[in-house]
Amino acid sequence: MYAKQYEITLPADYDMQIIRKRVAEGGHVLDHRAGLGLKAYAIRERGIDGSPVNQYAPFYLWNDTGAMAQFLVGGGGFQNIVRDFGRPVVRHWTGIACHAGPARAALPQAASRRLTSIPSDPDLDGTGLGLSELIEWEVGQLRRLSGHDGIHTAALAVDPQHWQLVRFVVWADSSAPDEEATEHYEVLHLSAPGLRNLPEGRSWC
Repeated sequence: MYAKQYEITLPADYDMQIIRKRVAEGGHVLDHRAGLGLKAYAIRERGIDGSPVNQYAPFYLWNDTGAMAQFLVGGGGFQNIVRDFGRPVVRHWTGIACHAGPARAALPQAASRRLTSIPSDPDLDGTGLGLSELIEWEVGQLRRLSGHDGIHTAALAVDPQHWQLVRFVVWADSSAPDEEATEHYEVLHLSAPGLRNLPEGRSWC
């Protein structure tokens, strides 16, 4: 599993109905995309749910990194973003764990993201395993969170360049009651052709 997100921050007076219309008309294009686990068409709207910005910020979980590469640089769809908004920075993370929540069959309406930096020296006991122990704790937290009634899918992934963790949760409810989240989103559409192929639990044995 591989996670990816790009954030297109728009002017403060931008009419977000333009993005809503864009997704309504074209969101279905990836509904059957091979190699894609899910894409949450996520937005933040200035002044709503504490957001300071207008932002279009789709989040992806890919089962196939080749399919992800084809989407990004092989003419598989990302060229439309580049054409309309310029080329944004694309953040990406290696998957650690994923869980189906009790609301997996529902239509998602919201999402939450928590970005956290990994301490530069988590190895407090001198064994060299401090990072592994921290990740195991985060995996346990994700597993417990995924039991919340409103959760559709919960995922944890790591950026080993900047040593940062991302926890992304898709919610069936219109709000995302994740008090630890650093961002909250409205989900306009969910494309999930490979949802059943996403790993359940930790990504390694």
